[in-house]
Amino acid sequence: MDIHLQHYLSNKKVTLVAVSKTHPDKAIIQLYNENQRVFGENKVQELVGKFERLPKDIAWHFIGHLQSNKVKYIAPFVDTIHSIDSLKILKEINKQAIKNNRIIKCLIQVKIAKEKEKFGIEIADLPDFLEEIRQESKEGIAIIGLMGMATYTSDENQIKEEFQLLQHTFKQIKKSYFPNDENFKELSMGMSLDYKIAIECGSTMIRIGSLLFGDRNHQ
Repeated sequence: MDIHLQHYLSNKKVTLVAVSKTHPDKAIIQLYNENQRVFGENKVQELVGKFERLPKDIAWHFIGHLQSNKVKYIAPFVDTIHSIDSLKILKEINKQAIKNNRIIKCLIQVKIAKEKEKFGIEIADLPDFLEEIRQESKEGIAIIGLMGMATYTSDENQIKEEFQLLQHTFKQIKKSYFPNDENFKELSMGMSLDYKIAIECGSTMIRIGSLLFGDRNHQ
């Protein structure tokens, strides 16, 4: 593990999600042997393969955009899904979790970045979305918080503003919709280039890839 990252996180109460997408099993095992147990993948087929081959005490997080017709493949084992951005996907996760007699942890993805191609629910649409969720059956899911990605930019002030906006939104949503829900406590934001800013802004869960694994092997 990157020594600077390890030192920085040593006194922080933050969950480190090691983003292992495109990296080989041996690289994951190396981190596993350093007591890392939470890993993140963004493609269903790759995640299923790694789950089948690697130790079963790994907590797998799905961090990519998820299609509803692929939920069934990861529902038997996935620990947390970071990318809830529609009622359709939430219903399917709930359905498949119940089939597998499981409760799957879910994070609502909020769009805070300026890039059009990034997914997530617009902040202005969150109240309507949460009201819709209230009406739905949720025996198979636990909504544990929010996730967001900042704009890919070197402007740290912009990144900080976006993370602060998500933190403020999290507090409002917690107060209005989940005041007595102990599960709703996670704010997943921050990656290799901006995790320090994210933690300063209240992140409880960071998604780190290149600092742990080096540059990605593009497929």
